[in-house]
Amino acid sequence: MESQALPAKRPEEALNAPDQDPASSHSEPAAKRVKLDGASEASQDAPPAPARERIKGVAMIKQEYLILAPGQSGTLGGIEARPIDDDAAEERTAPDARDMQRNPGRDDRTGKQKKQQKPKGQNKEREFGTFSDTHRLCNAYAWTPEFSPRFCKHGDRCNALHDLRKYLEEGRRPDLEIFGGKCPVWETHGKCPAGWRCLFVRSHMKEVEHEDGRKELVLVEDSSKQSADAEELGDAKPGVVNLVPPQVKLDLSRKRVKLEKSEQYLAWLAKDTELVRTHYHKKLGDEDEAKDYRATYIEPPLKPSEKRRVYFGRETPVLAPLTTQGNLPFRRLCVELGAQITYSEMALGLPILQGQKADWTLMRAHESEITPPRFTPSGLVENYDNAKDLKFGVQIAANAPWIAIKTTETLTRFLPHLRIIDLNCGCPIDMVYKSGAGSGLLEAPAKLDRMIRGMNAVSGEVPISAKIRMGVKDDRLVAQKLVERLALGSQDMRDTLGAPGCAAVTLHGRTRQQRYTREANWSYIAECAALIKGYNGKSDDLTDTIRQAEENTLPNGGRMYFVGNGDCYSHVDYFNHVDNAKVDSVMIARGAIIKPWIFEEIEKGQYLDKSATERLAYIEKFARYGMEAWGSDELGINYTRRFMLEFLSFFTRYVPIGLLEHLPPSINERPPAFRGRDDLETLLSSNNFKDWIKISEMFLGPAPTEFKFQPKHKSNSYEIEAEG
Repeated sequence: MESQALPAKRPEEALNAPDQDPASSHSEPAAKRVKLDGASEASQDAPPAPARERIKGVAMIKQEYLILAPGQSGTLGGIEARPIDDDAAEERTAPDARDMQRNPGRDDRTGKQKKQQKPKGQNKEREFGTFSDTHRLCNAYAWTPEFSPRFCKHGDRCNALHDLRKYLEEGRRPDLEIFGGKCPVWETHGKCPAGWRCLFVRSHMKEVEHEDGRKELVLVEDSSKQSADAEELGDAKPGVVNLVPPQVKLDLSRKRVKLEKSEQYLAWLAKDTELVRTHYHKKLGDEDEAKDYRATYIEPPLKPSEKRRVYFGRETPVLAPLTTQGNLPFRRLCVELGAQITYSEMALGLPILQGQKADWTLMRAHESEITPPRFTPSGLVENYDNAKDLKFGVQIAANAPWIAIKTTETLTRFLPHLRIIDLNCGCPIDMVYKSGAGSGLLEAPAKLDRMIRGMNAVSGEVPISAKIRMGVKDDRLVAQKLVERLALGSQDMRDTLGAPGCAAVTLHGRTRQQRYTREANWSYIAECAALIKGYNGKSDDLTDTIRQAEENTLPNGGRMYFVGNGDCYSHVDYFNHVDNAKVDSVMIARGAIIKPWIFEEIEKGQYLDKSATERLAYIEKFARYGMEAWGSDELGINYTRRFMLEFLSFFTRYVPIGLLEHLPPSINERPPAFRGRDDLETLLSSNNFKDWIKISEMFLGPAPTEFKFQPKHKSNSYEIEAEG
């Protein structure tokens, strides 16, 4: 069953249309050709019921699809919508105090209450097990013909296998039979970076007989499928850009990388800060003291250069920076479905400066993300060049100006494909907030100002942006003042320092205190959008009255873009926010994880009732893209499995619009227990993570015995039981 396009103007017509035959959804099976038929005859034969009134917070499922407990009638009486903890969504990188409020129990010997032990590091409360080959193959043999290995510096003392045939027979599990036993990476790119460790290696190897009678195992490549301009890096993956050589990370870790621009700017910043402290704060508000500061003010050594112009518009829906969920395979899928702007997962600035591999890995992008976004020529900023624009930007978090500034210079030096660098000023978790980063910057406007200015000074042509929340506390909203400061600079220092040069601001319509407990406040976002429109006009006037250098501090020819964020779950939501809240574009977070085709709906301007078969095909694509990004060996496949399960924890929350009595759907509505139009649709709507494991095994093979998975919003965990 192909996806059905439902018109946005008259959704009631689609809802009143006769239901399709569920069996027809299997006429075109997914690539896996898994047959999961068997629609409920009861739901087929049930007569259509009149639409009920909408209940706030509940997804109104048509009565014929409801699963009722014994004694319940065909209404929602007594049916509870399943709860979901959305703190497990955007910007969640580590547990906070609320996650740790479990009863530690009592000591068996003393009878006293045990002390609560706090986990250290990130995500220490979640385990995924270990998964690797039974016997490791030496790297000297991993990518070479059997008789021509590279030199192994450990020699006879090496504890890894040097016998290739023994490794293939005993050191690893047998080749996987999924995808017909053919390596998806090799089939696409003609070469598999996993080498002999690939779990499909028999599809791209052969045995060659030499003249002396010896038979040698060799890897096979197909040069016709390989890219001519592939980057020649040791850990290169097909189609992946922004790969940084290991030597650079090593030099960073040993502090051998000199950041001259940052050092020069920070030296000036230290002197200027002391100057402000001496002359300006003697008597707060004293005009003479302010004049005294302006008289002694020294220009910074690095003024913001002419930045590359960027564009956010009605036709450029934005995929939010999503911790864990916003990985490269997922972003690639969203770009394929119509996402026009993407961001990396939030990376911490200090680990970037320390050369830590995990944070540098977040900077990688797929080649589809370095293509220009859609744009409409009318209404663009002056001198915008769409041919030089691209989709991919990165987001960083920092709690001190020197970290933000040095991280920015480091990224712009070593990453060739960057659209924009976004400073996270909204992450709500305790670990980030209490360090002074994330939402900790919301109530430190002077520090945020110094960060944005410094980042602009060292970023070359790459623009700088910020993502903020409404405030920290519900009763103390600060976003309006922050927006003014980011657009024009602080009011008392504006005529001296000029604007910070922030190219765009994204406002998430919640406070840190709210997390996801309330709907996003789009009225407040609209108020800030109106201010931005006024500031953009005001900045044109300021350039005539402030010193000549002021125009270099204003981004995009004097225009700062404003993007809204929160609870966007359909094209109706998207265009409503653009038209009524007057934002330039909308950043989509949870809505994109639950239904990645939201970008396709926005492009087409209509609802798309995706069949279960089509949705399963997206999971298959994620599996293929995951193996290309992380590898088709044991480690890579189980990395793909882990992130697929994280994806499924949101993807399975989708309620097909053909089952709903009311449109538009809401991301904050929770469905009662229901069955799909066929067994596959029911499986894809399961909130049981053991079913997610089954789905992953369709495309990644059986999970190894050591694999574990614990959903972020569940207290129980899943562990594969060993056979026998």
